[in-house]
Amino acid sequence: MKKRRSAQPFLSVLSVLSVVLCLPLLAQEEDVRGLQGLPEVSFDNLTDKNVTTLGQAALAIRPADWKHGETANFVYHFFHGFVATPVSVEAEYYYRVVAKTLGKDTSQWERKSHIYIFENPADWAEFQKKASLDPWTGGIHSQGDLFIQRNPRYKFKGRTLGHEVTHLVIYRFFGPGVPLWLNEGYAEYASIGAYANFQRARGFAARPQSAALAQFIPVEKLAAMAVYPEQPDDIRTFYAESEKLVRFLSAENAPGFLLFMEGMSHGNRLETALQKGFGSRFASMTDLNRDFEKYAAQDFAPGAMP
Repeated sequence: MKKRRSAQPFLSVLSVLSVVLCLPLLAQEEDVRGLQGLPEVSFDNLTDKNVTTLGQAALAIRPADWKHGETANFVYHFFHGFVATPVSVEAEYYYRVVAKTLGKDTSQWERKSHIYIFENPADWAEFQKKASLDPWTGGIHSQGDLFIQRNPRYKFKGRTLGHEVTHLVIYRFFGPGVPLWLNEGYAEYASIGAYANFQRARGFAARPQSAALAQFIPVEKLAAMAVYPEQPDDIRTFYAESEKLVRFLSAENAPGFLLFMEGMSHGNRLETALQKGFGSRFASMTDLNRDFEKYAAQDFAPGAMP
Protein backbone atom coordinates (compact mmCIF):
# COMPACT_ATOMS: atom_id res chain seq x y z
CA MET A 1 0.00 0.00 0.00
CA LYS A 2 0.92 3.67 -0.21
CA LYS A 3 3.82 4.67 2.03
CA ARG A 4 4.51 7.87 3.90
CA ARG A 5 5.17 10.70 1.54
CA SER A 6 8.41 11.53 3.38
CA ALA A 7 9.61 8.65 3.47
CA GLN A 8 10.36 -22.82 18.77
CA PRO A 9 9.39 -24.58 15.76
CA PHE A 10 6.55 -23.01 13.84
CA LEU A 11 3.17 -24.70 13.94
CA SER A 12 1.85 -26.17 10.71
CA VAL A 13 -0.52 -23.94 8.75
CA LEU A 14 -3.36 -26.43 8.90
CA SER A 15 -3.09 -27.12 12.62
CA VAL A 16 -3.22 -23.43 13.49
CA LEU A 17 -5.98 -22.79 10.97
CA SER A 18 -8.12 -25.40 12.70
CA VAL A 19 -7.90 -23.25 15.82
CA VAL A 20 -8.36 -19.94 14.02
CA LEU A 21 -11.49 -21.07 12.19
CA CYS A 22 -13.14 -21.96 15.48
CA LEU A 23 -12.65 -18.49 16.97
CA PRO A 24 -15.71 -16.24 17.17
CA LEU A 25 -15.93 -13.54 14.56
CA LEU A 26 -16.48 -10.71 17.03
CA ALA A 27 -13.88 -9.20 19.33
CA GLN A 28 -13.52 -11.08 22.60
CA GLU A 29 -12.94 -9.87 26.13
CA GLU A 30 -10.53 -12.68 26.99
CA ASP A 31 -7.33 -13.82 25.27
CA VAL A 32 -8.35 -17.29 24.06
CA ARG A 33 -5.37 -18.35 21.99
CA GLY A 34 -5.73 -22.00 22.88
CA LEU A 35 -2.97 -24.57 23.16
CA GLN A 36 -1.74 -23.92 19.62
CA GLY A 37 -1.79 -20.12 19.70
CA LEU A 38 1.19 -17.81 19.25
CA PRO A 39 3.21 -18.04 22.50
CA GLU A 40 3.59 -14.79 24.38
CA VAL A 41 7.15 -13.71 25.19
CA SER A 42 8.28 -10.81 27.36
CA PHE A 43 9.98 -8.03 25.43
CA ASP A 44 13.26 -8.65 27.24
CA ASN A 45 13.24 -12.30 26.11
CA LEU A 46 12.72 -11.59 22.41
CA THR A 47 15.59 -12.76 20.21
CA ASP A 48 15.47 -9.46 18.29
CA LYS A 49 14.73 -6.32 20.29
CA ASN A 50 15.70 -3.80 17.59
CA VAL A 51 12.83 -1.31 17.47
CA THR A 52 12.88 1.42 14.82
CA THR A 53 11.78 5.00 15.41
CA LEU A 54 8.42 4.21 13.85
CA GLY A 55 8.18 1.10 16.03
CA GLN A 56 8.79 3.22 19.11
CA ALA A 57 5.97 5.50 18.03
CA ALA A 58 3.67 2.49 17.72
CA LEU A 59 4.62 1.06 21.13
CA ALA A 60 4.02 4.47 22.73
CA ILE A 61 0.29 4.03 22.04
CA ARG A 62 -1.19 2.32 25.12
CA PRO A 63 2.31 1.11 26.08
CA ALA A 64 1.19 -1.05 29.01
CA ASP A 65 -1.14 -3.13 26.83
CA TRP A 66 1.27 -4.43 24.18
CA LYS A 67 2.17 -8.11 24.19
CA HIS A 68 4.97 -9.77 22.23
CA GLY A 69 5.78 -13.05 20.49
CA GLU A 70 7.85 -14.43 17.64
CA THR A 71 8.09 -17.07 14.92
CA ALA A 72 10.90 -18.09 12.57
CA ASN A 73 11.08 -14.81 10.64
CA PHE A 74 9.06 -12.28 12.61
CA VAL A 75 8.67 -10.60 15.98
CA TYR A 76 5.05 -9.64 16.74
CA HIS A 77 3.74 -6.80 18.89
CA PHE A 78 0.02 -7.16 19.58
CA PHE A 79 -2.84 -6.65 22.03
CA HIS A 80 -4.62 -10.04 21.88
CA GLY A 81 -3.22 -13.44 21.02
CA PHE A 82 -6.35 -14.58 19.18
CA VAL A 83 -5.72 -11.74 16.70
CA ALA A 84 -1.96 -12.23 16.49
CA THR A 85 -2.11 -16.01 15.93
CA PRO A 86 -3.73 -15.91 12.46
CA VAL A 87 -1.44 -13.02 11.50
CA SER A 88 1.58 -15.14 12.43
CA VAL A 89 0.29 -18.02 10.30
CA GLU A 90 -0.32 -15.80 7.28
CA ALA A 91 2.91 -13.83 7.59
CA GLU A 92 5.11 -16.93 7.63
CA TYR A 93 3.13 -18.44 4.76
CA TYR A 94 3.38 -15.33 2.59
CA TYR A 95 7.06 -14.93 3.42
CA ARG A 96 7.89 -18.48 2.30
CA VAL A 97 5.80 -18.26 -0.88
CA VAL A 98 7.17 -14.88 -2.01
CA ALA A 99 10.80 -15.71 -1.16
CA LYS A 100 10.53 -19.00 -3.06
CA THR A 101 8.94 -17.32 -6.08
CA LEU A 102 11.76 -14.76 -6.13
CA GLY A 103 14.33 -17.54 -5.79
CA LYS A 104 15.71 -16.17 -2.51
CA ASP A 105 17.19 -18.25 0.33
CA THR A 106 16.05 -16.87 3.68
CA SER A 107 17.98 -19.27 5.91
CA GLN A 108 21.00 -16.99 6.41
CA TRP A 109 19.00 -13.91 7.39
CA GLU A 110 19.57 -13.32 11.10
CA ARG A 111 17.57 -10.19 11.90
CA LYS A 112 13.85 -10.70 12.37
CA SER A 113 11.33 -8.26 10.98
CA HIS A 114 8.82 -6.78 13.41
CA ILE A 115 5.07 -6.74 12.82
CA TYR A 116 2.95 -4.29 14.81
CA ILE A 117 -0.72 -5.31 14.94
CA PHE A 118 -3.35 -2.69 15.71
CA GLU A 119 -6.93 -3.76 16.45
CA ASN A 120 -8.72 -0.62 17.57
CA PRO A 121 -9.46 1.86 14.76
CA ALA A 122 -8.80 4.73 17.17
CA ASP A 123 -5.31 3.36 17.94
CA TRP A 124 -4.59 3.00 14.22
CA ALA A 125 -5.81 6.54 13.58
CA GLU A 126 -3.43 7.81 16.25
CA PHE A 127 -0.57 5.87 14.64
CA GLN A 128 -1.49 7.26 11.22
CA LYS A 129 -1.04 10.75 12.60
CA LYS A 130 2.27 9.90 14.27
CA ALA A 131 3.57 8.29 11.06
CA SER A 132 2.11 10.96 8.71
CA LEU A 133 0.13 8.34 6.78
CA ASP A 134 -2.75 8.99 4.43
CA PRO A 135 -6.05 8.38 6.25
CA TRP A 136 -6.99 5.44 3.97
CA THR A 137 -3.74 3.54 4.59
CA GLY A 138 -4.45 0.08 6.03
CA GLY A 139 -0.86 -1.08 6.46
CA ILE A 140 2.70 -0.07 5.63
CA HIS A 141 6.16 -1.53 5.24
CA SER A 142 8.95 0.65 6.63
CA GLN A 143 12.63 -0.26 6.97
CA GLY A 144 11.92 -3.98 7.02
CA ASP A 145 9.05 -3.80 9.52
CA LEU A 146 5.27 -4.01 9.03
CA PHE A 147 2.51 -1.97 10.64
CA ILE A 148 -1.01 -3.28 10.04
CA GLN A 149 -4.56 -2.97 11.29
CA ARG A 150 -6.50 -6.17 12.03
CA ASN A 151 -10.00 -5.48 13.28
CA PRO A 152 -11.24 -8.77 14.83
CA ARG A 153 -14.83 -7.90 13.89
CA TYR A 154 -14.10 -8.68 10.23
CA LYS A 155 -13.84 -12.30 9.12
CA PHE A 156 -12.09 -11.73 5.79
CA LYS A 157 -8.91 -9.69 6.17
CA GLY A 158 -8.02 -9.17 2.53
CA ARG A 159 -4.63 -8.97 0.85
CA THR A 160 -3.04 -6.18 2.89
CA LEU A 161 -0.77 -8.46 4.91
CA GLY A 162 0.40 -10.42 1.86
CA HIS A 163 1.02 -7.16 0.00
CA GLU A 164 3.10 -5.69 2.80
CA VAL A 165 5.06 -8.92 3.42
CA THR A 166 5.97 -8.84 -0.28
CA HIS A 167 7.34 -5.31 0.15
CA LEU A 168 9.37 -6.62 3.07
CA VAL A 169 10.86 -9.48 1.03
CA ILE A 170 11.67 -7.11 -1.85
CA TYR A 171 13.36 -4.70 0.57
CA ARG A 172 15.27 -7.52 2.24
CA PHE A 173 16.68 -9.07 -0.93
CA PHE A 174 16.67 -6.26 -3.50
CA GLY A 175 17.20 -3.22 -1.29
CA PRO A 176 15.49 0.18 -1.42
CA GLY A 177 16.28 0.86 -5.09
CA VAL A 178 13.32 -0.96 -6.67
CA PRO A 179 11.22 1.64 -8.57
CA LEU A 180 7.78 2.53 -7.24
CA TRP A 181 5.74 0.85 -10.00
CA LEU A 182 7.76 -2.37 -9.80
CA ASN A 183 7.61 -2.51 -6.01
CA GLU A 184 3.85 -1.97 -5.88
CA GLY A 185 3.18 -4.04 -8.98
CA TYR A 186 5.02 -7.07 -7.66
CA ALA A 187 3.41 -6.70 -4.22
CA GLU A 188 -0.02 -6.72 -5.88
CA TYR A 189 0.90 -9.62 -8.18
CA ALA A 190 2.30 -11.81 -5.42
CA SER A 191 -0.43 -11.05 -2.88
CA ILE A 192 -3.23 -11.83 -5.36
CA GLY A 193 -1.90 -15.34 -5.93
CA ALA A 194 -0.75 -16.05 -2.39
CA TYR A 195 -4.00 -14.86 -0.80
CA ALA A 196 -6.05 -17.05 -3.16
CA ASN A 197 -3.89 -20.05 -2.27
CA PHE A 198 -4.22 -19.29 1.43
CA GLN A 199 -8.00 -19.02 1.19
CA ARG A 200 -8.24 -22.32 -0.69
CA ALA A 201 -6.28 -23.98 2.11
CA ARG A 202 -9.08 -22.83 4.41
CA GLY A 203 -11.73 -24.41 2.17
CA PHE A 204 -12.81 -21.33 0.19
CA ALA A 205 -13.18 -21.45 -3.62
CA ALA A 206 -10.75 -18.60 -4.26
CA ARG A 207 -8.93 -17.98 -7.54
CA PRO A 208 -6.45 -15.21 -8.34
CA GLN A 209 -8.02 -12.45 -10.40
CA SER A 210 -6.51 -9.61 -12.44
CA ALA A 211 -9.12 -7.53 -14.25
CA ALA A 212 -8.69 -5.88 -17.64
CA LEU A 213 -7.53 -2.27 -17.49
CA ALA A 214 -10.12 0.45 -18.09
CA GLN A 215 -7.42 2.86 -19.24
CA PHE A 216 -3.81 2.45 -20.33
CA ILE A 217 -0.72 4.40 -19.26
CA PRO A 218 2.25 4.10 -21.65
CA VAL A 219 4.94 1.96 -20.00
CA GLU A 220 7.62 4.65 -20.07
CA LYS A 221 5.25 7.07 -18.29
CA LEU A 222 4.29 4.46 -15.67
CA ALA A 223 7.95 3.59 -15.07
CA ALA A 224 8.85 7.26 -14.60
CA MET A 225 6.41 7.78 -11.72
CA ALA A 226 8.43 8.49 -8.58
CA VAL A 227 5.43 9.41 -6.38
CA TYR A 228 1.88 8.16 -6.14
CA PRO A 229 -0.89 9.87 -8.12
CA GLU A 230 -3.09 12.30 -6.21
CA GLN A 231 -6.56 11.30 -7.42
CA PRO A 232 -8.22 8.06 -6.22
CA ASP A 233 -9.05 6.89 -9.76
CA ASP A 234 -5.47 7.51 -10.86
CA ILE A 235 -4.16 5.61 -7.83
CA ARG A 236 -6.32 2.61 -8.72
CA THR A 237 -5.10 2.72 -12.31
CA PHE A 238 -1.48 2.96 -11.15
CA TYR A 239 -1.77 -0.14 -8.94
CA ALA A 240 -3.75 -2.13 -11.50
CA GLU A 241 -1.44 -1.40 -14.41
CA SER A 242 1.69 -1.95 -12.35
CA GLU A 243 0.40 -5.39 -11.37
CA LYS A 244 -0.53 -6.15 -14.97
CA LEU A 245 2.91 -5.19 -16.25
CA VAL A 246 4.64 -7.38 -13.67
CA ARG A 247 2.32 -10.26 -14.59
CA PHE A 248 2.97 -9.73 -18.30
CA LEU A 249 6.76 -9.65 -17.96
CA SER A 250 6.83 -12.61 -15.58
CA ALA A 251 4.66 -14.64 -17.97
CA GLU A 252 7.03 -13.79 -20.84
CA ASN A 253 10.07 -15.22 -19.07
CA ALA A 254 10.07 -15.88 -15.30
CA PRO A 255 13.87 -16.21 -14.88
CA GLY A 256 14.34 -13.21 -17.17
CA PHE A 257 11.95 -11.20 -15.04
CA LEU A 258 14.15 -11.78 -11.97
CA LEU A 259 17.19 -10.54 -13.93
CA PHE A 260 15.12 -7.54 -14.97
CA MET A 261 14.16 -6.88 -11.36
CA GLU A 262 17.79 -7.13 -10.22
CA GLY A 263 18.78 -4.63 -12.88
CA MET A 264 16.04 -2.19 -11.94
CA SER A 265 16.98 -2.45 -8.23
CA HIS A 266 20.55 -1.48 -9.12
CA GLY A 267 19.51 1.69 -10.93
CA ASN A 268 19.40 0.45 -14.52
CA ARG A 269 17.30 2.34 -17.03
CA LEU A 270 14.14 0.51 -18.08
CA GLU A 271 15.53 -0.28 -21.53
CA THR A 272 18.80 -1.63 -20.05
CA ALA A 273 17.01 -3.88 -17.56
CA LEU A 274 14.67 -5.16 -20.27
CA GLN A 275 17.69 -6.08 -22.41
CA LYS A 276 19.28 -7.94 -19.48
CA GLY A 277 16.14 -9.90 -18.72
CA PHE A 278 14.52 -10.41 -22.09
CA GLY A 279 17.23 -9.92 -24.69
CA SER A 280 15.80 -8.81 -28.02
CA ARG A 281 12.20 -9.75 -27.14
CA PHE A 282 11.25 -6.06 -26.98
CA ALA A 283 13.13 -4.31 -29.75
CA SER A 284 11.69 -0.92 -28.77
CA MET A 285 9.32 0.70 -26.29
CA THR A 286 6.79 0.81 -29.11
CA ASP A 287 6.89 -3.00 -29.31
CA LEU A 288 6.56 -3.36 -25.54
CA ASN A 289 3.63 -0.92 -25.36
CA ARG A 290 1.84 -2.63 -28.26
CA ASP A 291 2.13 -6.14 -26.82
CA PHE A 292 1.47 -5.12 -23.23
CA GLU A 293 -1.60 -3.04 -24.10
CA LYS A 294 -3.17 -6.09 -25.76
CA TYR A 295 -2.39 -8.18 -22.67
CA ALA A 296 -3.68 -5.50 -20.29
CA ALA A 297 -7.06 -5.49 -22.04
CA GLN A 298 -7.71 -9.08 -20.93
CA ASP A 299 -9.06 -10.47 -17.68
CA PHE A 300 -6.85 -12.99 -15.91
CA ALA A 301 -8.06 -15.87 -13.71
CA PRO A 302 -5.59 -18.77 -13.98
CA GLY A 303 -4.37 -21.42 -11.58
CA ALA A 304 -2.60 -20.53 -8.36
CA MET A 305 0.91 -19.25 -7.83
CA PRO A 306 3.51 -21.97 -7.30
